[in-house]
Amino acid sequence: MGKGGEKGGETGEPEGQIRLYTWEEIQKHNLRTDKWLVIERKVYNVTKWANRHPGGQRVISHCAGEDATDAFQAFHINPTLVRKFLKPLLIGELAPGEPSQDRDKNSQLVEDFRALRKTAEDMNLFRANPVFFSLYLGHIIAMEVLAWLMVSYFGTGWITTLILSCILTTSQAQAGWLQHDFGHLSVFKKSSWNHIVHKFVIGHLKGASANWWNHRHFQHHVKPNIFKKDPDVNMLHIFVLGDTQPVEYGKKKLKYLPYNHQHEYFFLRQRGERAKGSWSSSVLSWTPREPTPRGRWILNGCSSIRATGKRKSGLRISKSRLEFLESHWFVWVTQMNHIPMEIDSEKHRDWLSSQMSATCNIEQSFFNDWFTGHLNFQIEHHLFPTMPRHNFWKVKPLVKSLCAKYGVQYEEKSLGKAFVDIVGSLKKSGDLWLDAYLHK
Repeated sequence: MGKGGEKGGETGEPEGQIRLYTWEEIQKHNLRTDKWLVIERKVYNVTKWANRHPGGQRVISHCAGEDATDAFQAFHINPTLVRKFLKPLLIGELAPGEPSQDRDKNSQLVEDFRALRKTAEDMNLFRANPVFFSLYLGHIIAMEVLAWLMVSYFGTGWITTLILSCILTTSQAQAGWLQHDFGHLSVFKKSSWNHIVHKFVIGHLKGASANWWNHRHFQHHVKPNIFKKDPDVNMLHIFVLGDTQPVEYGKKKLKYLPYNHQHEYFFLRQRGERAKGSWSSSVLSWTPREPTPRGRWILNGCSSIRATGKRKSGLRISKSRLEFLESHWFVWVTQMNHIPMEIDSEKHRDWLSSQMSATCNIEQSFFNDWFTGHLNFQIEHHLFPTMPRHNFWKVKPLVKSLCAKYGVQYEEKSLGKAFVDIVGSLKKSGDLWLDAYLHK
């Protein structure tokens, strides 16, 4: 039971003296029907409010019974405003003798990370450069226009088709990185503006759902590579990942697929689970009023060019073909930072340590930055998800210095090695499964 004072209501502030709680009691409230959070030593009962959380109720559930201070700061660009919504949920505070961090976390490391974040704020690293994002959107639109002009003037010969496939695949991939920026609220100062543009980009350029993206992606960020909490490592029995899951599957004699060959059939997958399975993108359409000599052309949101008219000139760049190319781009880029890293059950680490164990960086270069949408700075992105990507390189030295101080591994590799490591990690996990399946 909490110590001292009058008991507060389930969703209201205590009427009398503030109620005090121990970590032992708080950690019991981590159930689906009973969720408490600790933010800056204040205890909140979010059980009834969780379903109304804009980021989804599962994100809050994953932090229930824990200190969620760093996660709270990481995802909200205006914490002061959000605290007004939290105020009615306040039920007490940590008792004076209780540490600010739960489960024996390194309090000095946590404080130093928060100081680092304050330094980044003072350096204005959370302020976006509108020129950067304007030019970025401009180069996507330029590829759209170029594709339209090529179809109009050159028709659909095989050479044109090949070039168009490259252009449209590139524009779709880059639009995917752009929606990621707005989804993380890293462009505009107001959350509402980011949400509006995010819905436009992901809906009209990508053909996907912004709500669905929020529901999945924030879970991944709050608990990366944690089974049952990160949906990106829930591969629906297609893959076994990490070092523990393969052995568990092997001992239970589970064989949905021949996992010892997963590093081979990974290449055959058109749409990975992490590709989120539904990047259809035939939204923006243009149709001339009069058919051209080669037929009537329809340009669908940089994803599909179809020709109707004479059969002999009716060559089609199908949406599925472009999605095949784009999804491979997407999957390889997103997996290179996570699949080779630690994938395991919940270990209740501090924010810095949990993100560092699940992410790695790729060497910086102009091409790597552009090709990956700055996801080559995955460490900095996971530590500061609302930071505009063009500032990651500025905060990187501070992060590396803090990691060195506490002996936390900061892993960085070349793009080629990162791709090879995906295959190597899948093979390792598959071999672990086979050994357990046959001998344990």
